[in-house]
Amino acid sequence: MLNSSFLDRCEILGRYIIENNATVRETGKAFGISKSTVHKDITEKLSKINHTLFLEVEKILQKNKMERHIRGGEATKQKYLNHKE
Repeated sequence: MLNSSFLDRCEILGRYIIENNATVRETGKAFGISKSTVHKDITEKLSKINHTLFLEVEKILQKNKMERHIRGGEATKQKYLNHKE
């Protein structure tokens, strides 16, 4: 059985992702926890606690997953542009 602090944290993380259209990594950084913890809380725990919220968060996570190659490419581009200067 999950205790109430897990329930609260899962829902808080889920709402943060929705309100800020945030990635798992950004959410972890904002709350001072690892991205693995955020992912586990969202995918495993939130789905059991608040399935409606989970479905909303899942849409954002899927969108982020589809866009990650774009963000990675931009980060690499910036890295090399900064390195040339």
